[in-house]
Amino acid sequence: MVDELIENNRKWSREKVRVDPDFFSRLVRQQNPEYLWIGCSDSRVPANEIVNLDPGELFVHRNVANLAPPQDANYLSVLQYAVNVLKIKHVLVVGHYGCGGVRAAIESTGDTLIDHWLSPIRDVAHAHRHELDTCDNQNERVDRLCELNVIDQVRNVATNPIILNAWRQGQPLAVHGWVYSIANGLVTDLNVSVRSLAERERLFGI
Repeated sequence: MVDELIENNRKWSREKVRVDPDFFSRLVRQQNPEYLWIGCSDSRVPANEIVNLDPGELFVHRNVANLAPPQDANYLSVLQYAVNVLKIKHVLVVGHYGCGGVRAAIESTGDTLIDHWLSPIRDVAHAHRHELDTCDNQNERVDRLCELNVIDQVRNVATNPIILNAWRQGQPLAVHGWVYSIANGLVTDLNVSVRSLAERERLFGI
């Protein structure tokens, strides 16, 4: 099966060159993306394909349940490089409905590494417990928590010193919150975009 993947790679490369002979030489020269995608590691959520962008057009960071924790050095390194070096113009925080990580955050009773990683989602669930209790079933509860988690991660990104410094220096930069539906392939904008300190204060009161 691994050999099939290598053969698939050869076919993909040949097709790219057939359609666009300069494709790979452009990639070698530089990457110049305008977007940073912070998404879930779920294999059903391919970042570039969802928004129909080629390699080089989308800088991607993925982890379980699309978290942007202020203490995670991996995420912070990606964010700093994207903002300060690549000068991206948009940060897209993208969750997806039916997220296994979000479900595990509220259903797991274990004490494993993943349970610790997902603890911020349990905090979000606790903060919105009254709203979540009105959901008709567990699937609806999970999907709403997927949305609430994205909003919370937008807040994390928008309050990060890296973003704060970029805005203070006049760098054009927006943070957006989306949720992707695996069921139909469509993205929903949660209307929590933040483009400035003033918008951040209006949306999050900070």
